[in-house]
Amino acid sequence: MQEIREAVGQLLLVGFQGDGEAPPEAIRVALAEGSIGGVILFRRNVRDAEQVASLNEALHAAGATAVATPFVAVDQEGGRVVRLREPLTPVGPMRAVGQTRDQDLIARVSEVIATEIGALGFNLNFAPVLDVDTNPLNPVIGDRAFSSDPEEVARAAGAFLVGHLMSGVIPCGKHFPGHGDTLEDSHLGLPTLMLDEKRLHQVELHPFRRAVAAGFPMLMTAHIVLPVLDAFLPATLSAPIIGALLRGQMGFEGVVITDCLEMKAVAEHYTIEQMVELGLRAGVDIFLICHTEARWKRAFEHLCQLAQDNAEDRARIFESAARVRKLKADYLGTMPRPWTPSAKWREVLGSAQHRSVLARVGALEQPGVDPTEA
Repeated sequence: MQEIREAVGQLLLVGFQGDGEAPPEAIRVALAEGSIGGVILFRRNVRDAEQVASLNEALHAAGATAVATPFVAVDQEGGRVVRLREPLTPVGPMRAVGQTRDQDLIARVSEVIATEIGALGFNLNFAPVLDVDTNPLNPVIGDRAFSSDPEEVARAAGAFLVGHLMSGVIPCGKHFPGHGDTLEDSHLGLPTLMLDEKRLHQVELHPFRRAVAAGFPMLMTAHIVLPVLDAFLPATLSAPIIGALLRGQMGFEGVVITDCLEMKAVAEHYTIEQMVELGLRAGVDIFLICHTEARWKRAFEHLCQLAQDNAEDRARIFESAARVRKLKADYLGTMPRPWTPSAKWREVLGSAQHRSVLARVGALEQPGVDPTEA
């Protein structure tokens, strides 16, 4: 039973309330016991860089004896979607970065982002957006995307991958199979994309296909319905989209993580138990649950029950847990356990060298409205 519980823990990455220098007791215990595999911080968890460094040190310390290094994740894309601002180097929207068409510069911008969040103890960044900005009325993607040209998105994403990996932070491409043409924000409702298969492969899937070939270690799903592939389930829960298309046809062997399962697109239609069961069977490896302790605890117990009751589900859970542990070993294996902040982290944030890189882009951070801080 302990082996099952430790495996299930690797399938959960969770958020919490509060901006203290120590995590809530439930999070500390879950990390220590291995019943969650990591945490995500939002702006609600951030007061300033000093506090974040202390909080992340405490999170790493809590997970120091777990079977694998815990993920400490953040959405630090640039532009509107950043959880950490000054004294970090201001980074403009990825549209502006992509418009440079300078892969060396894009890699260096990515390196700046990763180096600075890495200095504060983050080891996983939910960036970059691989969506193609094809719909000017899209309320959630827009300037978060590198381009309206799928090939330019693919090229920029490859450069972004290099910059993060050079800095020791895992990047996660999002939102598979492509959220760029929707008219609805999946934080608020469930979008449907009425695309034919030819258009889907030429536009939406092109950057993801290239990302798979480039070796992206992690991809995040989109809560959207694509009737041409699955008329019944959103992509996050769809075996034809995750299992058959992404895993099978496209050959992705990395980690698949859901977008937050508390977003209205899915939370208004399915219980947390239904989502983790469908997602597991679709090919998902990690379930992201960003707000509610009761929900991630229910998800944990349901996955443990599935593992006990069904041999196929148990095999899926162990397969996903092995994939997550391999990712952590491959990319975080040299990270000290527990992580402690370097004495020089204050010199890294917003350094003159980093600001000079962003000056070449010519567009600074634009706070605006963050559509993801839900």
